[in-house]
Amino acid sequence: MAHGSSGSSGEGRLRRLARELAKFGAVGGAGLLVNLGVFNFLRHVTDLQVVRASVIATVVAIAFNYVGFRYFTYRDRDKSGRTKEMTLFLLFSVVGLVIENGLLFLATYGFGWDSPLQSNVFKFLGIGVATLFRFWSYRTWVFKAIPLRGAVGGSGAAAGSAAADDAAAQERVG
Repeated sequence: MAHGSSGSSGEGRLRRLARELAKFGAVGGAGLLVNLGVFNFLRHVTDLQVVRASVIATVVAIAFNYVGFRYFTYRDRDKSGRTKEMTLFLLFSVVGLVIENGLLFLATYGFGWDSPLQSNVFKFLGIGVATLFRFWSYRTWVFKAIPLRGAVGGSGAAAGSAAADDAAAQERVG
């Protein structure tokens, strides 16, 4: 095995992860605007309690984000089993909803921090914590990567990629 082969494969994985994070961030950033926009709209034009308005806003953002993740961020991922994908997406989104709105609930009803500014700060913090969970769960369980074509049997994409790197290195040497 050539010394540089594992580094270049690691660099490729790092580039793919950076690209994935950028796409996830673009969709998530737009979803954040949707979430906060709906939340503040509901807070100003209705008499809904803060957490109820937040839950509605989160649900709207979840629907928006699914479309963005499926057709932009993870468009190259496995598309078979849409029912399973949607079920897992909704399951992990509900966990994220509980994380996000649990923090807002604690701030509002546990500490009495209910001004518009305080509500927005804790909603934003809740979204941040929930986003870390969502990124991990969506990429691990919902939008699974399709194994690379060079992968052999059950050895996985990493082994196939390493084997391809080794073959290329041997061609350069001999």
